[in-house]
Parts: sequence; C-alpha cells; structure tokens
Amino acid sequence: MQRIAAGEESAVAELYDRFGGLVFRVARQLLPTQPEAEDAVQEIFVRLWQTADRFDPQRAKLVTWVMLIARRHLIDQLRRKSVRPKSTSLEQDALQSLPQEHQRTVPEYQHEQATALQRCLADLPELQRVVIERSYLQGFTLREVSRQLDAPLGTVKSALSRGLQKLRDRSLTSEFQEWAAS
Repeated sequence: MQRIAAGEESAVAELYDRFGGLVFRVARQLLPTQPEAEDAVQEIFVRLWQTADRFDPQRAKLVTWVMLIARRHLIDQLRRKSVRPKSTSLEQDALQSLPQEHQRTVPEYQHEQATALQRCLADLPELQRVVIERSYLQGFTLREVSRQLDAPLGTVKSALSRGLQKLRDRSLTSEFQEWAAS
C-alpha cells in the first residue's frame, strides 16, 4: 500500500493479482449480475488506490484492509440500489397510462428523457452540473464528490441544491409550455 501511495503502478497490479479474485467472489455473492460485480471490483480497486496512504500495517493486515474497503463499497452500492425506485417499471406504468396513439416504446421514451436531461444539465453552471452527475448518475456520495472536486462539503451540498432547484424550475416551465400549447 505504501508503494501504491507513492504512485507505483506495478504495486496496483500486484494488489489486484493478490486480492482481485477474493474481492470478485464477495462482490458476486452480494450483487445480482456478473457485470455489476465486475464494475464493483474495479471501483473497489480505484478506492483502494485513492486511500492507499491511509493504510496502517500496525492496525490491520492488508487482507483486512482490502476487505474492509470492499465491504463498505458493496454495502453502499446495495443501499443505493434499495433506496432508488426501479425506473423501468415507473416508466412502463407511465407509458401504459397514455392513450394508445400517444404511447411510445420504452427505449424511445428513455432516449427522449435522457436527451432532455442532458440538455437541462448542459445549461447548468459547471459545478452544479458536475455535482448532480457524480452524485445522481454515477452514485458517489456528496462527501466523495467533495473530495474529488477538492471543494468544501457545504459548497457541494449548496451546488446540488441549487442545481436540482433549477432542474425542477425548468421541468415545471417545460410542462407548462407543453400544456399551454395543447
């Protein structure tokens, strides 16, 4: 871990060779699909790389440290999944409630929604856009986003709040415009 903290790339490869299989097995037991487990393993090793300087061999063995980071990451991921509603079922319910002539396929609807979201995000100031993308779309906690951006946590929280309010305002404005046009 000291070599990783010093920026030695071969040390990261050695860490992965040594613990990658173990971390993958644990991730595969907790996560429903292999691709999710593979993504989690990658994210865990990035996190290990980012926190290498915090490892203290006097307090824990390396395997204990690796599994602690893995466990925390997997629990966070499971919590985020359980809190968020399943978007496809909500979208399908919304589409089925439309009259037949207005119904679109789920992929068409998702593409339209994603395009609209990208347009709205592009109009936000950079900090607000980045905070929303990282926290909502990439699943990072606000504390993680704060560290990534090297910005105070309060600034990140404020940027998130202001950005979400702007998105809500734009959404209401566009819904009103659609209603007025019909």
